[in-house]
Amino acid sequence: MLIRRLILITASLLGLWMLWVMLLPTPSSLPPSAPLSSGSWRVAEHTVSRLESFQLEARILGREDYYFDRGAKLSPTDLALGWGPMADPEVLRHISISQRNRWYFWRAEQLPIERRQIEINSANMHLIPATPEVASTLAGLKEGQQIRLSGQLVRIDGDDGYRWTSSLSREDTGDGACELIWVEQLAVLP
Repeated sequence: MLIRRLILITASLLGLWMLWVMLLPTPSSLPPSAPLSSGSWRVAEHTVSRLESFQLEARILGREDYYFDRGAKLSPTDLALGWGPMADPEVLRHISISQRNRWYFWRAEQLPIERRQIEINSANMHLIPATPEVASTLAGLKEGQQIRLSGQLVRIDGDDGYRWTSSLSREDTGDGACELIWVEQLAVLP
């Protein structure tokens, strides 16, 4: 009897959580309104400001989806991406990749390339789908795929004072080094 109650309670909580996640607004359901100026526009309770154009071809090293943090309404997915030597499967076979709390981590028993090459040829990127088509493509991406993306590095200013700003450098590491990208085009490469 107790086991049945626990199963029923667990199933009910899971069902409520799934309903709540499905009802969360996503970028594809929050289209931008008319531009405020030449470089900013509104999405829900946020002003999105263009910092500079961005494009990249890279291998997906890891993927982490977010539902509950402050940025999840705008950026539901982070991709850890690698390019140059960090897109080489032979190099990657020696490196362990993980993601959590909007961070990307790597470790290696023995470095297959110089540490600085790992740092400047890989990054965790917070992706904001600009269209339902981009959101659909993003939802289907998997580790190991090669992708091409383009869009805008942006700053987000919430009406409540919240601020989230993209890095503008590929030379930085640590807190604030991630790119925050308004993704206008996204394609999986053969």
